[in-house]
Amino acid sequence: MRRFFRYLVRVLVLIVVFMASALTAMRFAIHGRQTTIPKLVGMAPLQAERLLADHGLVLERSDRFFSSDVPEGRIMSQAPLPGVQVRRGWRVRVAESMGPQRVVIPNLIGGSERAAEINIRRRGLELGSVATATIPGGPTDQIVAQSPPANAVNVSAPKISVLLAAPEERNSFVMPDFVGRGEDNAINEIVGAGFHVGGIASQPLPASDSTSEEAAALPSRVVVRTTPAAGQRIYEGQGIGLEVTR
Repeated sequence: MRRFFRYLVRVLVLIVVFMASALTAMRFAIHGRQTTIPKLVGMAPLQAERLLADHGLVLERSDRFFSSDVPEGRIMSQAPLPGVQVRRGWRVRVAESMGPQRVVIPNLIGGSERAAEINIRRRGLELGSVATATIPGGPTDQIVAQSPPANAVNVSAPKISVLLAAPEERNSFVMPDFVGRGEDNAINEIVGAGFHVGGIASQPLPASDSTSEEAAALPSRVVVRTTPAAGQRIYEGQGIGLEVTR
């Protein structure tokens, strides 16, 4: 029994040594794939790219900003920050300085989006976000606001965002069926619903029907067709055409 316990203790010791060795090797393997982010601020992008390559990292250029402190063409910010431990192959994003603002911010109010984009790019700037808003009674497809405003100074980013006036949205409805209704009744319902009659055309009843007793009993001016047809989408204020019998 004593020999068995000695054997068991030796096996347990070997297991513990094996696990400790495995953990140590794993830690060395993990740390071997890690590296420290170097400081890139103030460097030229090519210089920073070579430095990152020596650490197994990749340079990723993101935005450009005006700066009166960092010379033009130099890196002014980075992410992650220097000293951070990351895996090899990690991408480091940097922002490049454009130097002090020298370009004049143009006035884009009243122009189209396309004209604004041409004007912006001609000055070496970039078109930022384009938002749209419905302005009742205002012009459509025209720029009504911009950020930064015209002639602004101490601008940080070389981007101009604009607000574009969108066409006013109208309420839509489903065209009802007026076929077989009297002309006056149909007109009253159309006008009462906020629409107007775009035109009224008349047509005679077919000869086979006009001589019959049923035709004689029918009221005159009956709707036989509408434009748009029943079931189609119509918009508030839209004109509706009628075709009636005579």
